[in-house]
Amino acid sequence: MAFRYKYKAKDDAELDITSFMNLMIVLVPVLLLSITFTQISVHEIKLPDLTGGGTVSEESQSQLEVVVDSNGFAVYYPDRRSLIKKLPLIENESGSAYDFDGLSSVLQDVKSQISERRDILLLASRNLDYQNLVSTLDTVKSYRTVLAASVVEVELFPEVSLDEAS
Repeated sequence: MAFRYKYKAKDDAELDITSFMNLMIVLVPVLLLSITFTQISVHEIKLPDLTGGGTVSEESQSQLEVVVDSNGFAVYYPDRRSLIKKLPLIENESGSAYDFDGLSSVLQDVKSQISERRDILLLASRNLDYQNLVSTLDTVKSYRTVLAASVVEVELFPEVSLDEAS
């Protein structure tokens, strides 16, 4: 008795990826539409003149200044000897923080008195962290208010000069 080995050649099965491709055609645009892209904003500031001397003495004597240090804010106008308001750090549950709302309120009052002025000098201490500096820049440039049932951005002092507090 002889054994016969029967070998049947099997055809290779083809993959049907049509349903997967249909899923990808729908899924990729949905995922792309749901992505939140990073928004980058640029603050234009004026740095102090490197030459010092002559150009500093020719400037107008009345200068609106905001000093930011480890104690809080101090707003001066028209010169460094005339303090308008000192805003100390406020205490909250996570520690102490700068009073940006108070600073905005003070600057709104100043803007109502000297509406033609567009420039401000921001004097920051060396140990001021970056986020507080940027938040201060945002605060002195503009504020948000509700006007006719919509939130609008109102300009305060958009021309910011930055210097180091002494």
